[in-house]
Amino acid sequence: MTSPSSVPRLVVAAPSSGSGKTTVATGLMAAFAARGLAVSPHKVGPDYIDPGYHALATGRTGRNLDAYLCGPELIAPLFLHGARGCDLAVVEGVMGLYDGAAGEGELASTAQVAKLLGAPVVLVVDASAQSRSVAALVHGFASWDPGVRIGGVILNKVGSDRHEALLREALESCGVPVLGALRRAEPVSTPSRHLGLVPVAERRAAAVDSVAAMADLVVRGCDLDALEALARGAGALPGGSAPWTPGSPTHDRPSRSVEGCGSKPVVAVAGGEAFTFSYAEHAELLAAAGAEVVTFDPLRDERLPEGTRGLVIGGGFPEVYAGELSANEPLRKAVADLAYSGAPVAAECAGLLYLCRELDGQPMCGVLDATARMTDRLTLGYRDAVAVGDSALAAAGTRMRGHEFHRTVVEPGAGAAPAWGVRTPVRRVEGFVRHGVHASYLHTHWASEPGVARRFVERCRTS
Repeated sequence: MTSPSSVPRLVVAAPSSGSGKTTVATGLMAAFAARGLAVSPHKVGPDYIDPGYHALATGRTGRNLDAYLCGPELIAPLFLHGARGCDLAVVEGVMGLYDGAAGEGELASTAQVAKLLGAPVVLVVDASAQSRSVAALVHGFASWDPGVRIGGVILNKVGSDRHEALLREALESCGVPVLGALRRAEPVSTPSRHLGLVPVAERRAAAVDSVAAMADLVVRGCDLDALEALARGAGALPGGSAPWTPGSPTHDRPSRSVEGCGSKPVVAVAGGEAFTFSYAEHAELLAAAGAEVVTFDPLRDERLPEGTRGLVIGGGFPEVYAGELSANEPLRKAVADLAYSGAPVAAECAGLLYLCRELDGQPMCGVLDATARMTDRLTLGYRDAVAVGDSALAAAGTRMRGHEFHRTVVEPGAGAAPAWGVRTPVRRVEGFVRHGVHASYLHTHWASEPGVARRFVERCRTS
């Protein structure tokens, strides 16, 4: 039996975005799963959408590994948590292999995560406009950081058998084996819109077909035996890390326990097509803190789950479903009533928009004295934040790192009691704290500060 700390693993990376790593990574996951392997899917960075496709490919929860949001020290433990009981793990990278948080060196890059996991890297190269030059590109990536092991190359968008032969010949001198070649004439349909791929929840049947097409492409174009052998040669993870466990003191900061405080409070978590952005660890932390976590769909459910004592509304695309969300007036009123009662409400990005008076002219919950609208401007980047005052989610002075990714604007951008003081890229206050509500544009990963989940559940018990 494979030791938990030596699970076979691969990191799928690329020289740049748009090279095809999502297609290759998802296809590999599905292809290995079709071989009867239990495959653990992971995504470097904060992206919520790719893990949905990974979950579809493997039948397991897609999990993120973000060294900026969670800290480098949690990468291996979170990886092992997700990979429990698996035969093999595939980690999809982010952007280019060596691209990380702006101005932070290698922090949050695929290269850093690969080193933290001691995992070999498979480099996906868009070969559509080159032949012999591919050798210089691969040589540069393989030699840039001696701590990163490029275990093989998959050539993408290859034009013909002759083109493939030229590419393979050029790469012979690099010492990096070619583990696959995918033809450019075989596109896989994965529709996008203003924030990237359309989530699985919004196109389930079509997404199943897309993942099947990715798997077929990989099976026909890649040497799966060689890729599996590369993964099995990874060895033990560096540093002897133990798996992360929700509520475990090993990866936790001190906080008052809620055990033994009575029945489990119901925490309702928004889901469905409009609210698809959520890290799996959040629900796990809430449950470990003593909550009963129940998912509801703001598009279709007219009532909150029975006995709801707290509400978590994560990210997603309310701007796409503004009309339908507005039309569900009974639920909007139920959310407002819960918020006005002082019950804890944690809202991030899409949740912030839903709590506003209106979104693009459509009435929303009216919990916050603010309006939201779509714009042409993309707001994107990591943020270093500190809680300005006490809230149901965080005590004043709590530091967390977050990520913004949206094309909407909320006016005003902060309430009389802001949620966060943001220190990057410029100093400002952001978000709203009102009654039990904590609403903000920032996506945060609670594994970095598990006390927020315990604090939230404690407030649910006492509100």
